[in-house]
Amino acid sequence: MTEFLVVPRAAHDLLVSQAYQARGFTATEAAEGAKLAAEAARHGIRTHHALKALHLDHLFGSAVGGCVPGAEIEVLPGRFPASECWNAHKKLGQAVAYRAIDRAIELADQFGVAQIAVDNAFHYLWGGGYVMEAAERGYFAYTNCTSTLAEVVPFGGKFPTLGTNPHSWGIPGTAANGFPIVIDWATSTVAMGRVQALKREGKLLPPGAAVDAHGEATTDPNQVASLLPFGGHKGYGLSLINEIFGALIGGSLPTLRGKPITTPGEKNTTVFYFQVIHPDALSGGQFACARNSSQNLAAVIADILGHGNEAAMLPGQIEAAARHRSDAAGGLLFTAAEIAEFNQHATALALPAWDPAALARMPTACTEQSLV
Repeated sequence: MTEFLVVPRAAHDLLVSQAYQARGFTATEAAEGAKLAAEAARHGIRTHHALKALHLDHLFGSAVGGCVPGAEIEVLPGRFPASECWNAHKKLGQAVAYRAIDRAIELADQFGVAQIAVDNAFHYLWGGGYVMEAAERGYFAYTNCTSTLAEVVPFGGKFPTLGTNPHSWGIPGTAANGFPIVIDWATSTVAMGRVQALKREGKLLPPGAAVDAHGEATTDPNQVASLLPFGGHKGYGLSLINEIFGALIGGSLPTLRGKPITTPGEKNTTVFYFQVIHPDALSGGQFACARNSSQNLAAVIADILGHGNEAAMLPGQIEAAARHRSDAAGGLLFTAAEIAEFNQHATALALPAWDPAALARMPTACTEQSLV
């Protein structure tokens, strides 16, 4: 049983926005950073909420030049109307990603399918948040990115040369099953953000997720040096896709990302890739039994989850349940350890600390997937 404390969304957004603005980010960038962080917490994504975002920016972002507050996106010349290439100029990743999804939707409305490739980026955190938003607006969406650091050992290797390299798909399933279907995962067995969360909570990693500095398997988050791909060669292949996209978009060598540049002419930045499909671009309407697209999706899902499979879950179901609990509680749910870390930020900003005794409490055995 884990007890969560309920923080009002407005209090969360104020603290996170102030933290970003104190680092030089514009009010708009800070609001977008706070929005993504809040939505991650609201959906139970403890690996990529505000504590991860601010920690990542501190280590690799605005403090060291890896992220540039106030930077402007440059749309590069191109000859394909449904495809755009952007130079993010190291702008805050969340701000870039929200703009990319919005622009891809605009293009998909016109051309049916659209893609945005972003070079010279800084990590956008929770990719599922962007495709979920598109799915809630009725569009099919996909994104991948290269991660800030090479932390994953390739299948059959011994040195980390891959990022945790997530893939995120959003499918508009609300009409069919009550929530968008969101397939969102790192290609490592666990995300590095989960290692940090488990360290904070004093919990262990699952076996087969990580190795220590000597290449030995470990479940102690304090001893983790590198991560392993999930599913052996299959996860490795999915991770490699991100690195290939990155190479073709213009990204840096994986082992140089997030590190000081020592070789003239090299880069150390990440890349993003987004694709959005208009629902009308997918089908000619030849559905069985005169069903429409939503009815056919519902029928397919019912068939998959029938036949004794009623206990099976859909991707996005855990997040939808966490969102329901957060909304029912009237705020965002955090552990006592997370509240303590947020209060360190509040103290640094000369803002009032969140008083745990004054916050509502919500005991639950399973509020999100990140602490199991």
